[in-house]
Amino acid sequence: MPMIHETVVTSVSQSGEPHVAPMGVRFEGNVVLLMPFKPSRTYDNVLGNESAVVNFTTDVRIFAGCVTGRRQWACVAASNVVGVRLANALAHAELRLDEHIADDVRPVLRMRRVHEETHAPFNGFNRAQAAVIEGAVLVSRLHMLPRSKVDSEMAYLQIAIDKTAGQNELEAWQWLREAVAKDHGTDQRDAR
Repeated sequence: MPMIHETVVTSVSQSGEPHVAPMGVRFEGNVVLLMPFKPSRTYDNVLGNESAVVNFTTDVRIFAGCVTGRRQWACVAASNVVGVRLANALAHAELRLDEHIADDVRPVLRMRRVHEETHAPFNGFNRAQAAVIEGAVLVSRLHMLPRSKVDSEMAYLQIAIDKTAGQNELEAWQWLREAVAKDHGTDQRDAR
């Protein structure tokens, strides 16, 4: 199975409203595969404008924020497609729709890279960043996973947070913990 890369996809509606969404994407040479679940604003936006932007960032607050209802992130206009990119992206790739493979649950959007830019150096990840991304995936699936699985995985991920988190990771992790506690119907103090 091809490797999935955790990225942030930005797109705009036909009326120009930006949409920011974490999304695992696959790369096949110059082609990027987006596979959003339906219904999806990203899906609707890509079909409407035939473009999107894949953003590469180490700011894991964006991943955690999007799955906890915080979707307002600073964006700037893309260079060569209808769309926006994250203002603080380390790099981005602008994409145009080449092929739409319809599916009732998870269509495939084959996107061609038409422009790429690097904005800042990549200094590596810390373990807390990976833990936040995994925690964001858990939160996005709270409706599908048993409470015991969520609790045990969050407890394990807490180890990386405790050992390596900076301020951004701590803030993102707190948002995720609050979402889990809310889903479990408990006060955040009870989730410790």
